[in-house]
Amino acid sequence: MDEISGLTLALLALAALTAGFVDAVVGGGGLIQLPALVVGLPGASPVQILATNKLGSVCGTTVSSATYYRRVRPDPRTFIPLMICAFLGSVGGAFVASLIPRSAFDPIILVVLVLVGAYVVLKPAIGAVTVLRYAGRRHTLSAMLAGVVVGFYDGALGPGTGSFFVFALVGLLGYNFLEASAKARLANWATNIAALCVFVPQGAVLWDVGLVIGGANLIGGYVGARTAVARGARFVRVFFVVVVVAFIVVIGSDVVGLR
Repeated sequence: MDEISGLTLALLALAALTAGFVDAVVGGGGLIQLPALVVGLPGASPVQILATNKLGSVCGTTVSSATYYRRVRPDPRTFIPLMICAFLGSVGGAFVASLIPRSAFDPIILVVLVLVGAYVVLKPAIGAVTVLRYAGRRHTLSAMLAGVVVGFYDGALGPGTGSFFVFALVGLLGYNFLEASAKARLANWATNIAALCVFVPQGAVLWDVGLVIGGANLIGGYVGARTAVARGARFVRVFFVVVVVAFIVVIGSDVVGLR
């Protein structure tokens, strides 16, 4: 791959900073960071871009997870099984990623995003306060199911993983948006680590670029997590709707051939 200019690195860092902030609040930072890497690294292979993106993302999710944990104190009886199942699901998804064409995912993801966005908009009370739908073993099994399904998706494809975790925790388990974001960050950290466990031994990570965007993503993740905690569930809900609408526009453009 050709040498990367300082300007390109600076622009990638700016994109990673923004992505880290968005990802820490509701997930979806990949919508910003991944396309930036595609444009900024035209000589890189797809697996190098995916692997480098994961390295940058794991830096942001590490600091945002730690910030949420200190300030929100999510229940380990939920987030530990969620993280373990998300990790395993992501590993499984990474191994089958090459067998599933991208074109098969986009129409399905678009429909899911429209349904998710409509559900949140039409139910303004959802996610305002925590009203758990299940208790005991049923609650844990529901969290584990969400971890496996969303984790598998992240390993196989990835964009919007954090947002899907947030919605699963709000819509399926009954958490408010702030608590859901805290647990989603922890689960997303696990899926990023799982992907790197596959990519690093393959030698796919571009470490010089990955560490630069990782530092920027880390700063964005820290600021985003602190902002979400300070502003509360209502802010996270509005931010969630904005990010989902952005996903619908971008993926919808791909589906109808406008991009």
